Amino acid sequence: MKVWDRLVRALHWMLVASVAVAWSTGEGALVWHEVAGYAGLAVIAVRIGWGFAGPHYARFGQFVRGPRTVWRYAVDVAGHRERRYIGHNPLGGWMVCGLLGCVAATAFTGWMYTLDAFWGLAWLEWLHRALAWALVGLIAVHVGGVAFTSVRQRENLVVAMMTGRKPPPGHGDVAR
Repeated sequence: MKVWDRLVRALHWMLVASVAVAWSTGEGALVWHEVAGYAGLAVIAVRIGWGFAGPHYARFGQFVRGPRTVWRYAVDVAGHRERRYIGHNPLGGWMVCGLLGCVAATAFTGWMYTLDAFWGLAWLEWLHRALAWALVGLIAVHVGGVAFTSVRQRENLVVAMMTGRKPPPGHGDVAR
């Protein structure tokens, strides 16, 4: 069944590419580093807009759930009794928000560093680097969560994010 539309998938992979370029260029190719940071920020701006105006599974209201629901889902995962979600599961929804926020904060602090008012300030450089390393940690948890869920629920979520399709809901699956 169709879950993620083309724009969601394109934005996902563009964000992956912009973060990879920003990380790999760092201080060695500052122009590419800056371009990748601005590209990532642009992707996030579009994704936020699409999170309110896009189709059902693209909307934040569909996959961002409250703390109680997320906690219950985490307990269910630990107890090997979690339900399969057609869109993002409750932990995945929070990960989306965390990744978008961390990329945005990293890009914003990078932009601030280009301004005369903030140029050379040690605390800003430290914050930018700390956010970049926090992003690496979030990415590692995200990739681990995708692998874990793919194995646990017997569906390839990477392929789903490329094709936009997942197997249709079965008994007990959450499709809303």
